[in-house]
Amino acid sequence: MLERLLPALLIAAVVVVAVIVVQRRSAPPTRPQGAHRIPTDIDRRDFPRPEAPWLVAVFSSRTCETCAGVLARVAPLDSDQVVVCDVEVSEAPELHARYGIDSVPITVIVDVDGVVVDSFAGPVSSTHLWAAVAEAREPGSTPAGCAHPDDGEHDHTHDEAHDHRHD
Repeated sequence: MLERLLPALLIAAVVVVAVIVVQRRSAPPTRPQGAHRIPTDIDRRDFPRPEAPWLVAVFSSRTCETCAGVLARVAPLDSDQVVVCDVEVSEAPELHARYGIDSVPITVIVDVDGVVVDSFAGPVSSTHLWAAVAEAREPGSTPAGCAHPDDGEHDHTHDEAHDHRHD
């Protein structure tokens, strides 16, 4: 009986080890859920009107429907004080690479010194976007209920599903 059990156990162990090795080799590397690469600093000279006090840049892709919605929501913010810029990946791949953008849309709100003061990964409502710009321009101005959607604080991320990842 032991003579039959020992070879069966040995075969089972070999199969288990083979399955583990195959799974490890075929599993793509992953990042934790919500771990988007969002720059903390931007060289304002990479964007139009670097002398303007504020920049709202949307890193996007033509094939991303969510990006189109975000771009429509940021467009009305464009003014003498706020530059709105679409950084479309096929038109500006070097900027996506320079700032480590690997998913879209990524929206950053940047001050005149190039500091990213707030950001959103994925879709963002007009209310949250406009409140974030107002808060950046004048801290303490965000009305109740308009705080950043994550946890009520500006923590530089808004984790929603995103449409595209860059390879």
